[in-house]
Amino acid sequence: MNLTRDEWIFLIVLVVNALIAILYLLWNTVIIVSAKSAKSRKKEEPLHDNRRTYLIRFLIMLMCPVIGPLFFLLSHVLYLTLFWSQVDLDDVVFSKERVRIQLKADEERERNMVPLEEAISVNDNKDLRLVMMNMLKGDIQNSLSSIAMALNVEDSESSHYASSVLSDELNDFRMRTQKMYMETQSKENLDQAGMLMDYMNQVLKQRVFSHMEQKRFTHMLAEIAERLYENDPGKITAYQYEGVILRLLEIEDHESSEIWCMRLTEQYPDQLPAYTCRLKLYFRTKRKKEFFETFHALKQSDVVIDNETLELIRLFS
Repeated sequence: MNLTRDEWIFLIVLVVNALIAILYLLWNTVIIVSAKSAKSRKKEEPLHDNRRTYLIRFLIMLMCPVIGPLFFLLSHVLYLTLFWSQVDLDDVVFSKERVRIQLKADEERERNMVPLEEAISVNDNKDLRLVMMNMLKGDIQNSLSSIAMALNVEDSESSHYASSVLSDELNDFRMRTQKMYMETQSKENLDQAGMLMDYMNQVLKQRVFSHMEQKRFTHMLAEIAERLYENDPGKITAYQYEGVILRLLEIEDHESSEIWCMRLTEQYPDQLPAYTCRLKLYFRTKRKKEFFETFHALKQSDVVIDNETLELIRLFS
């Protein structure tokens, strides 16, 4: 049997390719996989390249002479040069709370919705239940005052929804507030005081508690603000000052409100709350002179006003 020179070269390439593939299979299945298996058992890590993987690569090398071995060789060289080190993820924190999911608007549902106050006033049970269910799917914490309105409606199912949700949310507020309050008693955790003030003010401004409980939580809010003011007043924002002042005005603690108004004016003299809080205090306490002095000072200042303050200026101008 006489073979040409090209045929001899082809046979030699096949034999060399087969030998390389066999050596690759034996080396990895007998030595490498055994070593990796022992290592993975110690570290309890999964073994990605097992004997089945190397057998598949062996078959690819046989079916694709030269190209197959070169492909795996170049892949290994690239891995060693570009991905030689493991990524350190110890300092990486994956928090689901930071993920903000944008949901598509349900136009059909929004088109058929009415305000809760309107549904209560017309005593439409169907609309009231629909509004209640849609409200429970949204941000309940900012809708507590609206939910409280549904407690005395004639529809027992709607009032039951409102009572259950309101009771759960208020109990959660009590437990969470007490826990955070105890944590802020130490100076090490005083940084959480600002977060607690925002959280408490968000719920207390809706006035869903009884008078005594509202008063107790308001004094707790003022106490937390006092501790933060004594240690680092710069961490209290103008709107946190405003929250404390307005909550104190609601329980008619005018003396404490005035103290916080003066602190707010001293620390943030060019902020709108420094004027509006004093105006509300002087109006409540019927101090006409101080009210109009603050009012004229606001008109002459360069403070950017909101719609509510603009209406106030139009009313007294």
